[in-house]
Amino acid sequence: MARFSFNQATAKHWPLADVVAGCAAAGVPGIGLWREPVQEYGLDRAARLVRDAGLAVTSLCRGGFFTAPGWRDENRRAIEEAATLGTRELVLVSGGLPPGSRDVDGARRQVADAIAALAPEARAAGVRLAIEPLHPMFCADRCVVTTLGQALDIAEQFDPAVVGVVVDTYHVWWDDTVYAQIARAGDRIAAFQVADWVTPLPEGVLLGRALPGEGCVEVRRLREAVDAAGYTGPVEVEVFQADLWSRPGPDVLAATIASYLAHVP
Repeated sequence: MARFSFNQATAKHWPLADVVAGCAAAGVPGIGLWREPVQEYGLDRAARLVRDAGLAVTSLCRGGFFTAPGWRDENRRAIEEAATLGTRELVLVSGGLPPGSRDVDGARRQVADAIAALAPEARAAGVRLAIEPLHPMFCADRCVVTTLGQALDIAEQFDPAVVGVVVDTYHVWWDDTVYAQIARAGDRIAAFQVADWVTPLPEGVLLGRALPGEGCVEVRRLREAVDAAGYTGPVEVEVFQADLWSRPGPDVLAATIASYLAHVP
């Protein structure tokens, strides 16, 4: 359990105060937070809540969406929120194609330019911009960065203390270069997130995740690879699934811990 972190999106409808209390009671050392419920609860209040419970905030999701209007101010706010919560890692979902565009290469250049603009502010705040590649099925509307290699091509332009990458098993398991890219990433691995892949995918595809061990992903092999690359940080379980979300929060947490212990360490 020393490296286990519970991403609050896994129990989406569990109120923040209850998630924190449940994690503390279960001996969970870390929690991954999302901006929207933190904002709803109140940023400073949320920071005190987590700190008083003795939990580490392992990541904040999300910044990015650099192809959308107003991206710069929104990401500045995200950096400030991460610093206030005491987490180093701000997860970036880079954004899809601009409206009416088919220029994927241009959109990726736009992402790199945006990160370059934000990097000095992130450094000053003590926050690392963690680029998360998403599965290619999300390229059009959510993330034009679709492979770990593409994420590293951007991240390697910057100090690894300021810009890193996220390895999320759900998004990278299919890539035949992923193990070479994990080795390449080394100290740029800012976060390791775990979810399994199940089929058939639901309508809208976003909720096609499962707890570790319920699908086809070699979760333990990927964990061993990030460890071999030098990553010693938290292992954050992040699952979007309607069936999980319909269950009571304590049940979701217990099931997540059990699946983690059985299939990840």
